[in-house]
Formats: sequence, C-alpha cells, structure tokens
Amino acid sequence: MVSLSALWLPIVLSAVIVFVASAIMHMLLTYHRSDCHQLPDEDKLLAVLRAAGLKRGFYMFPYCLPKEMKSPATIEKFKQGPVGTLTVFPSGPPAMPKFLGMWFAYCLIIGFFVACLTGRTVAPGAPYLAVFRVAGTAAFLAYGLGHLSNGIWKGEPWGMTLKEVIDGLVYGLLTAGTFGWLWPR
Repeated sequence: MVSLSALWLPIVLSAVIVFVASAIMHMLLTYHRSDCHQLPDEDKLLAVLRAAGLKRGFYMFPYCLPKEMKSPATIEKFKQGPVGTLTVFPSGPPAMPKFLGMWFAYCLIIGFFVACLTGRTVAPGAPYLAVFRVAGTAAFLAYGLGHLSNGIWKGEPWGMTLKEVIDGLVYGLLTAGTFGWLWPR
C-alpha cells in the first residue's frame, strides 16, 4: 500500500498536465469546433426566451410528468417537435476564470481518487506498466466514460459524445503516465 502523502506530486502534476492538454485540445485543435451550432433566427428566439423569464437551470421540452407521457396531447407535442433540452447559464459573459478553476479542481479530485485506488492496489516499487494499468483505468472511467450518459439521456449528438470520450482517454493516459513515472520506488 502506498500512502496518499507519497502521491501528492503525481496528483498535482497529472492535474496540471491534463489541464494543459485540455487547453491545447480545445483551443488549438479544431475537432471540437463543430460541437455547437447557432440557433436559426437566434435574435428572435433569444427575445422570446428572455421574455419568458428563464432562470438558470436545465429545461426539457416539451415538458411533461411521467404519468402524462402517454396522453394524446403530450404525444402530439412530441410528434410536432422540436424535442430537446436547454441549459441556461446566468446572464453575462462566460465566467472563464471560474470555469477553468473548477476544471482544475475537478482534475485534482480525479487525481486524488486515482491515487486512492492505485495506492491501495499497487505496491511501492511496482513496475511502470502495473501502475499505468490501474491508474489509467481509473482515470479513464472518471474522465471518459461518464460522457456516454449525455448521448443516452440528454440527446447529445453521438459524434460530440465520442469526441469527449476520446478526450477522456487521452486524459486517462496522461494521468496513467504521470503516476507510472512518479510512482514511489
């Protein structure tokens, strides 16, 4: 067993490496640029949404309670469309420093739990690949596979979902490499 105090460096360094890699993947590489689309007649639609007084939250449309799902009126609303979800943020410019800080904290949390699992299952002085396998599997589970539920339940396009899973695989591999490299001997 390896104590968490012996793993502070791979926890922090893997978070920094994933943070930098994600910045490169989202800012320099272009494959995520097709993930979002502009709404048709955006100005008109935004005016309608503004007039509706939408507050921050997650909305589903058409909305219905489970017991209403089979009513003819609800079925007709779904047939007519559109059907979707809408996430509303607070008004104002995106708070990028806040989002980036939260992303880094998330990376630290994943590093912490990767360290918990790997430290309990891999002995000090274990070979690089033994550490890599456990740390990489745990990191990929955290960074990558959770995105699949967005394609299933939130209607996220599968192409976008798969790109996020691939990003998660890259982050998992970087985390695994960091833990394998800095594993206590």
